[in-house]
Amino acid sequence: MAKSVDEQEARKRYVRQRQTKVFSIVAAALVVVLIVACLFYFHVIRLSDHANPQVQPNYGVTAPCASKDENGNAAAYMQNSQVRVRVLNGTKFSGLARAVGDALTNRNFHLVSVSNYQSQKVERTTVRFGRNGIVQAYSLQGNFTDAVMVMDDRQDDLVDVIIGATFSDLQGKSKVPVAGAAIKSIKGCQPVDNIKNLPKAIPE
Repeated sequence: MAKSVDEQEARKRYVRQRQTKVFSIVAAALVVVLIVACLFYFHVIRLSDHANPQVQPNYGVTAPCASKDENGNAAAYMQNSQVRVRVLNGTKFSGLARAVGDALTNRNFHLVSVSNYQSQKVERTTVRFGRNGIVQAYSLQGNFTDAVMVMDDRQDDLVDVIIGATFSDLQGKSKVPVAGAAIKSIKGCQPVDNIKNLPKAIPE
C-alpha cells in the first residue's frame, strides 16, 4: 500500500515538473517575442529597404529629375490650370475616377477625361507622364499622399493618374507645393536621358 502511495506521489511530482518546464519555455518564448516587437516598434531593428520598398524614394521606382529652365534654375511648380490630367480608375470601386476628377477640378486642374483603367487591381496610385510632362507630373503628384511617379514613352504633356487601392484622399491643400516654388526633385532621381526601357504610354 505504501509503495502504491509513493508511486502516485512520484507521478504527481513528475507531472508538476513537466508542467513547470513547459510553462517556463512558453514564458521565455513570450518574453523573446515581446523584446523583438519592442525593438521593431522603437526602430532599433529595421527591415531593409529591399524588403520594404515603401521606405525608398518614389517607392523604389526611378523617377526623372525635374528639368531646369533656360537659365539653369530649378523648374517651378506650375499653376494647376496649366496641367492637363486624365484620371483612370484602377480599382473595383465604381465612380472613384469621377470623384477624384471632380476633386482635382475643384483645385483648378485641367481635367481632360475620366475613365476606367485596363486593370482593376492597381495597388498603388500611379502618376504616368512623358519626358515633356515632367514638371506637370511633379505639380500633380504633390496633391497625392500615396502616388508613385512612372515615366513612359509618350511625347505630349498629358499626365495620367491611375487611382489604386492605396488611395484614400487628396493631400491637404496646406501641404501641397505652391505654384511658382522651386520643384524639389525626388531623392535619387536621374536625368531624363538616363532612364531607358520606358513602358508604353496608355492609349488615349
